[in-house]
Amino acid sequence: MEALALERKQEQNRQLRERLEQLKKERNAIILAHYYQRDEIQEVADFRGDSFLLAQKAAATEAEVIVFCGVHFMGESAKILAPDKTVLIPDERAGCPMADMVNVEGLRKLKAKHPNAKVVTYINSSAEIKAETDICCTSANAVRVIESLDAEEIIWVPDKNLGHYVQEKTGKKLIIWEGYCNTHDMLTVKDVVEMKAKYPKAQFVVHPECRPEVVAMGDFVGSTTAIIDYCKKSDCREFIVGTEDGTGYQLRKDSPDKDFHFASKFLVCPNMKVNNLKKLVKCLETMKPQIYVPPTIADKARQSLERMLQVK
Repeated sequence: MEALALERKQEQNRQLRERLEQLKKERNAIILAHYYQRDEIQEVADFRGDSFLLAQKAAATEAEVIVFCGVHFMGESAKILAPDKTVLIPDERAGCPMADMVNVEGLRKLKAKHPNAKVVTYINSSAEIKAETDICCTSANAVRVIESLDAEEIIWVPDKNLGHYVQEKTGKKLIIWEGYCNTHDMLTVKDVVEMKAKYPKAQFVVHPECRPEVVAMGDFVGSTTAIIDYCKKSDCREFIVGTEDGTGYQLRKDSPDKDFHFASKFLVCPNMKVNNLKKLVKCLETMKPQIYVPPTIADKARQSLERMLQVK
């Protein structure tokens, strides 16, 4: 029975992939998929990447339609950077709890307390927050963005864990918002100690969205892309991975001869995983749900995103 069900699933996916290719041509569409997406989504994407790479692709594409397989704020960023494009997401319920931890009213109050401060916002945030921001960043370029600023005070929102990491790396004093990624923040020192005991030859690679005490245990600390690149180039054959488990698709693709053990079974973002191949095909068939950002918000938010893309 299991074999028959698997065969049916494979046939269904084959048909969906064929339909997807047809729709892409008809719509002049491009599919962008974050590394945390399901394998079946990453397999059909035109580009896989982290938030920074996908923002670059959205800004540069000549396609008329962008299908962003990620969470809502990513679709918003694509629409802001490519306002003349139609931007779709397979499931509009794909939100981000961390992005919801910061609100405009609270940020404005903090800005009023520190009127000379520059506001740096992690890209994992809403368009409304980006519109209140001087410059955005991703985990891939956060250190460079902070170092690029000539400011006595810097307000950092919304991820406190990444903020602490950047503060340590740059030596700059940040006024840090108390947000966090539910998935990365779940990883504990106890989890890592147990995995290191189980796999003593493995290196621990970790994302800076994890807790500071967990990040301190890392043999390598970096963004999702940096982790993937490091594991690909490293002479080490075995890794304990401290980031969302969707990253395993690209890790295994790049290094099929290496072993990857995720540091906890809970490193799964339920919001990233709501998208699937069936929903992806349906959104291109119906051209819904579409991302809309009010022009007054988009114009302000675009400035903070474009400043980020200019940082070398």
